[in-house]
Amino acid sequence: MLVTNKDLMSPAMQKAYAVGAFNISNLESLMAVVEAAAEERSPVIVAVTPSSIKYAGLAYIGKMVKAAAESASVLMSLHLDHGKDVETVTKCMEVGFTSVMIDGSHLKFEENVALTKRVVDLARPKGVSVEAELGKLAGVEESTVEEKEAVLTDPDAAEEFVERTGVDALAVAIGTSHGAYKFKGEPKLDFERLKLIREKVSVLLVLHGASSVPSWIIEKAVKYGAELGGAKGIPEEHIQKAISLGITKINIDTDLRLAFTAATREFLVKSPKVFDPRKILGSAKEAMKEVVKGKMRLFGSSGKAL
Repeated sequence: MLVTNKDLMSPAMQKAYAVGAFNISNLESLMAVVEAAAEERSPVIVAVTPSSIKYAGLAYIGKMVKAAAESASVLMSLHLDHGKDVETVTKCMEVGFTSVMIDGSHLKFEENVALTKRVVDLARPKGVSVEAELGKLAGVEESTVEEKEAVLTDPDAAEEFVERTGVDALAVAIGTSHGAYKFKGEPKLDFERLKLIREKVSVLLVLHGASSVPSWIIEKAVKYGAELGGAKGIPEEHIQKAISLGITKINIDTDLRLAFTAATREFLVKSPKVFDPRKILGSAKEAMKEVVKGKMRLFGSSGKAL
């Protein structure tokens, strides 16, 4: 059954765990996420970016996820991740997305407020929850953001932003980044900033750019030909601390892409005579599923199916 992000995240906030939002781009990634949720008895957020919509088609994605939700044994949501404009948000709501993110983090504060408020006003009558972002993460999203351009979320600005927009959830920038190359040195997340934000706002808090880039996945991918030297993610203990300080939704994309790549490369090398795409992509699906299950355990959502 499809519900909103707010429906899934509110119990998480009360019981101090987080719900994973896993980005999908094809059937195999969707199957991996839904099967993992069922096996872990975990609520789950199926997230889709504008680039995935461009690749797979909005109608295809909407119907695939709805079909999965109809037979799923756990509650899930269908969420637009990093929507940049009202047109995209509106189209997603029309095909049944239950939650949307409007990302005005690249705009000036007043422009971000205005854009977000407009989306909230459109979503409320439809029963769709809204996430916004304040602050800017380094790394790769839909376009490249230079590390020097990353701006951490100001707690006072967050308080004003939430009051003026009425959003259900706020993605905050505390030092995480998108992509597989998150840090040049040691990871440095601003937990004191997160504490202040949590004190000043009562809405649900979201952490983007939180893939951990597991070394075993990188090693396997490199072993079978990938060039991923220097890839580094967020330590798991940092994720757990962020959850303890109020984060209730964590976005995961890069780790799934890496698992897909490593498994596919390994399969093609070890099984050179196989040309059945179901078998090739089946190995990738299983690898992604194991990653998702591990995240659900890390986030504390396993066994929390509603």
